[in-house]
Amino acid sequence: MIEKVQPAGPLVRVEGLSKSFGSHEVLKGIDLEVMPGEVATIIGASGSGKSTLLRCMNLLEVPDAGHVWFHGQDLASSRVNVNRLREKIGMCFQGFNLFNNRDVLDNCTLAPVTLKKMGREQAEELALSRLGEVGMEEFAHARPATLSGGQKQRVAIARALCMQPDLMLFDEPTSALDPEIVGEVLAVMRQLAQGGMTMVVVTHEMSFARNVSDRVVFMDQGVIAEQGSPEKIFGSPEQPRTREFLSRYLERPSA
Repeated sequence: MIEKVQPAGPLVRVEGLSKSFGSHEVLKGIDLEVMPGEVATIIGASGSGKSTLLRCMNLLEVPDAGHVWFHGQDLASSRVNVNRLREKIGMCFQGFNLFNNRDVLDNCTLAPVTLKKMGREQAEELALSRLGEVGMEEFAHARPATLSGGQKQRVAIARALCMQPDLMLFDEPTSALDPEIVGEVLAVMRQLAQGGMTMVVVTHEMSFARNVSDRVVFMDQGVIAEQGSPEKIFGSPEQPRTREFLSRYLERPSA
């Protein structure tokens, strides 16, 4: 049977996505589209479902109901090779998730060699190029334990880019970092955005959401309460819950 394919349009389309942990309903029928080249930031209070939504988008968490379409194919379908599709989805976590028993270069070449069957020489050439893009090429043979948090996160981004993804997911990539090194990671993410990478970013960095996003999604209690351009969300939010949330981060509450 030929797998049903969605019409050309969004790179990612989430439809009716629901997820519970025990009796706690975390996601309540989420609908979301992300267009190719778009940077969508997801903001909201802790516990609003942001990270769960992101993890459901590449099936690190399996939804209870709903669908995630990626490249026109439903990741929830039993007929889809999920692992093959997920090779095109890069993910960066709060905790970096680097292999401490491997040096930086090995961390970056492991997946291309193992999953894509790329030759070692080609994989290392690609990895050094990606490490150069994030300012970490000189640390290629360093062990992760010797790096700062910001350096580890930049390596994690380079590692994800080595799979040549079409979509990058970031789950609060700066939340575990000291304030003085947050900027170096955000600078790399801005560079990716300027290069046209499709990105979905869960973040508490309101300046990034305001200045880099094409679209801001505000989640509250498991639903998307409001979404729109940064100008709309930060300048004239419609929902009282959005205004209340943003008032904690902005110098003065939106009117």
